[in-house]
Amino acid sequence: MGVQGLIGAFDTLFYHEWKARLPARGHRAAPELFLHTARDLFYGILFCTLPWLAWKGTWTVALLGVIVAEIILTLWDFVIEIAVRKDLGDVYAGERVTHAVMGIMYGAMLASLAPTVASWWGSPTELSIEPATISEWLRIFLTAMGAGVLLSGLRDFYAALGLPGGSWPWVRYR
Repeated sequence: MGVQGLIGAFDTLFYHEWKARLPARGHRAAPELFLHTARDLFYGILFCTLPWLAWKGTWTVALLGVIVAEIILTLWDFVIEIAVRKDLGDVYAGERVTHAVMGIMYGAMLASLAPTVASWWGSPTELSIEPATISEWLRIFLTAMGAGVLLSGLRDFYAALGLPGGSWPWVRYR
């Protein structure tokens, strides 16, 4: 998850913010920004809860719902960004590679999470505080990444609505 978060932060800061300047693209980028908002919510849930909580019993269904929703939104984003970035000549080549690497990393993360989720499914239903068997600093780091992705989603939502200052620090495209 940590590597996924770092690559995702790079993708957001370098490609979405710096190269494409999506928040400054106004209504043209709104469909992609709204998708990013929703995906960031789901990523935030994963990053903020998995280091600390066990999703046991029927809570496992909710966790799987978050994961499936994130995957569907990611696939939808692949399609939407083609239209949104048309006047830029499409998604940047390096960004496409970054997305592929993130997809591979996400699959690896899900594969490593699968045995834990399977054990949670067979447990009595509860959302319990059971810190993951990782170092405390890594739990805190992942939680901070979750907070960061939630803030990024709020920024995208604000920009997608075209509200004043939503394109900051970029000049809004007309």
